[in-house]
Amino acid sequence: MRTVILLCISNLFMTAAWYGHLRFKHLPLFLVIAVSWLIALPEYCFQVPANRWGHGQFTAAQLKTIQEVITLIVFCAFSVLYLKEPLKWNYLVGFCMLAGAVFFVFKKW
Repeated sequence: MRTVILLCISNLFMTAAWYGHLRFKHLPLFLVIAVSWLIALPEYCFQVPANRWGHGQFTAAQLKTIQEVITLIVFCAFSVLYLKEPLKWNYLVGFCMLAGAVFFVFKKW
């Protein structure tokens, strides 16, 4: 559970770093790159321990899968709430198909 919580926090920072600048297209690119790097630094402070502590309980592939599902959830919320972009039905279908991959990663074969 600690791993998932840390990955959620990590993804909040990373989504802000990667996409937050889209509302500030009037600012110089070098400035938004610098600010994005400053936002990404705390992201690593959560992501690295999450993976370090989670490895063993989860495989590396499972950790990556968890992280990607969290990324999609955080991105959907960020896109709607911050960027004011609608979630279209085809986006949701595509995200659900990606989430279906979770079954194959976590299934004990």
